[in-house]
Amino acid sequence: MKVIVKNLSEIRPAAKNIRRHTEKQITEYVRSLEMFGQVKPIIVDENGEIICGNGLYEALKRMGRAKCDCYVMTGLSEKQKKKLMLADNRVYELGITDMDAFDDIIRELDGDIDVPGWDEDLLATMNATIDDVNEAVSSYGAYDQADVETVTDHRPAVEGSTAPPAPAPLPNGSENGESTAETQRFVICPKCGERICL
Repeated sequence: MKVIVKNLSEIRPAAKNIRRHTEKQITEYVRSLEMFGQVKPIIVDENGEIICGNGLYEALKRMGRAKCDCYVMTGLSEKQKKKLMLADNRVYELGITDMDAFDDIIRELDGDIDVPGWDEDLLATMNATIDDVNEAVSSYGAYDQADVETVTDHRPAVEGSTAPPAPAPLPNGSENGESTAETQRFVICPKCGERICL
């Protein structure tokens, strides 16, 4: 495969691109280009129309680049070009992440986790020690009692009743606003939404 340098002005986006490139994706493309340079070519046909690499093209344009690396595919029918575009956008998605290898690589980065395309907070969490995780979990969902007392009950009054609705129970089950602990700790189950007291 012979990669050549072309002016961005010589190539153009596909007339129909099945992949929509979000603002976040283009921003991350730019970060990657700034960090590593262009590591793969844009694939174009002999007329300069992009078959694969429309997002990369948009990122290079945004950066004000004049040139890019391209691979020119010649002799493809219009049907083959469309099939290649579909395949390029789909085949990658069929892979799965090997989480053991992923975890190993994150640990090997030793805290240097500024990686384009990845949320740094998520990678930091994945790189956390057992003590870090225990500390985060122990404070997750904790409310100060003063904050709890400011929450009002939003249940509607029973029709025909003149009495105000009963106050919502406090998270720790105490009555009359008296707390048995200064801070009630709990987590919300991500599957069923149930509150689990710690």
